Amino acid sequence: MTSETESKSSETMPVVSHLLELRNRLLHSILAVLVIFLCLIYFANDLYAFISEPLRAYLPEGATMIATEVASPFLTPFKLTIVLSVFIAIPYLLHQVWGFISPGLYQHEKKLAIPVLASSVFLFYAGMVFAYFVVFPLVFGFFTSVGPEGVSVMTDINHYLDFVLKLFFAFGLAFEIPIATFLLILSGATSAEKLAAKRPYVVIGCFVMGMLLTPPDIISQALLAIPMWLLFEVGLLFGKLVKNPGRQI
Repeated sequence: MTSETESKSSETMPVVSHLLELRNRLLHSILAVLVIFLCLIYFANDLYAFISEPLRAYLPEGATMIATEVASPFLTPFKLTIVLSVFIAIPYLLHQVWGFISPGLYQHEKKLAIPVLASSVFLFYAGMVFAYFVVFPLVFGFFTSVGPEGVSVMTDINHYLDFVLKLFFAFGLAFEIPIATFLLILSGATSAEKLAAKRPYVVIGCFVMGMLLTPPDIISQALLAIPMWLLFEVGLLFGKLVKNPGRQI
């Protein structure tokens, strides 16, 4: 009876220790986001001015952005600061995830995971930068130039923030395609040759995703779909350079 109780206790302890570690890492992640938020909140209005610059640069003379809700002038920059804090903390958040899962990985998997995580963070940020400096000027230049005569362009600040956050997230995820393609090939789920043979379907899928993830205009759809296709080709190229090492035991 005693040995059976000790066996159950030994099985329970690792589970409890894993849960405690998960709790600690979650708390550290939340604390990191909170610290970044507290550092940025003073500059919330300046950050919103920076984010809104691509639109304000194309507003007609005398036109401004507006707030249609009473609390929007406070809540909108506040929301932007929270989201930006999470974006900035992504490397640390992934570090916490890595610290939790790495003990269960094999040595060759650890060697591969570090560059994959690092490149994922870089590509996500690259997607956001591409959206801000390339997509936004083209999209907002188009939107502000096609309005009917006599209609003033006066965008609500909260609606604008939701719009740009959606595009940031869409382009950040789209730039992860090389990593996803590479991992699919490396894991043996598919091969570079099979993916290359399905290229026409991939191109169509990229344009469908561009249609679903962006506003209903051909410019932003093409600016998302074409990079997605090119990034797929990059992942395919790197996938051809490696062989599936399998899971070594």
